[in-house]
Amino acid sequence: RGRERGGLKIHFAQFLVFTDRNRKERKANRRRRRTEASSFVKMADYHFVYKDVEGASTQWDDIQRKLGNLPEKPPAFKPAPFTPAPDGDSIPKDKAWIDEKNEDELEELEDDLDDDRFLEEYRKKRLAEMKETVKIAKFGSVVPISGSDFVREVSQAPPEVWVVVLLYKDGYQECGVLLRCLEELATKYPATKFVKIISTDCIPNYPDRNLPTLLVYNNSAVKANYVGLRSFGRRCTPESVALVLCQSDPVLNDGQNGSDTSSQAVMDGVRRRILERVVKDHEERGDGYSSD
Repeated sequence: RGRERGGLKIHFAQFLVFTDRNRKERKANRRRRRTEASSFVKMADYHFVYKDVEGASTQWDDIQRKLGNLPEKPPAFKPAPFTPAPDGDSIPKDKAWIDEKNEDELEELEDDLDDDRFLEEYRKKRLAEMKETVKIAKFGSVVPISGSDFVREVSQAPPEVWVVVLLYKDGYQECGVLLRCLEELATKYPATKFVKIISTDCIPNYPDRNLPTLLVYNNSAVKANYVGLRSFGRRCTPESVALVLCQSDPVLNDGQNGSDTSSQAVMDGVRRRILERVVKDHEERGDGYSSD
């Protein structure tokens, strides 16, 4: 029995040694695995992932696309063709080149064009035209006024400014038609002043049967008046109103040619727009209209 106890002690001691040895081996294995993993990550940092050319495809992918299992291949990227920036020295310095310059740029060109008398004279002319254009009053819309504003806004307007006054009342269809025409003309001819005023605020007891009425003022005087929509033809359009206004006086001014815009020049431009509108209307309706 004593020998058996002694043998058990020996076996138990051997078991403890074996267990301790296994524990140390497991720890060593774990450390080795961590070291290998760390080394793998570090090695990955120094490696590149190579990709195929953009837009390239494998034979397998092509088959799958034919079967409908993959979406269509996106088109390959193509950069825009290279266009060199224009060389400032190679651009011809002529009238068209000067016309593209603004006022500040023309001022800076004074020293550069001393050797070219023609371009220098043309530069001065363009600069003077720009400064004259800036001086011209710009309006660009139909402004509502009251009776108390009439003298200041209409009668006391500068002598170079033509004023078109619309007498109207809300709720009248014909007044609305003429107002829309004037609004379009106001944007095309911003140097002409357009105002609107309720008829009875301007002239007490003014009869509604005379609406709409158009008054044309210049230099504190009435130059023309047009009563009713029929004054502008069977069909009232911005072009027909412009033709009537400019029959004898340069009422409409776009502000591009100073204050001396001739009525003939305005009427020629209006006739050209009328022709363009007629052609456009025929084309939209598909009438087969031809200039031949």
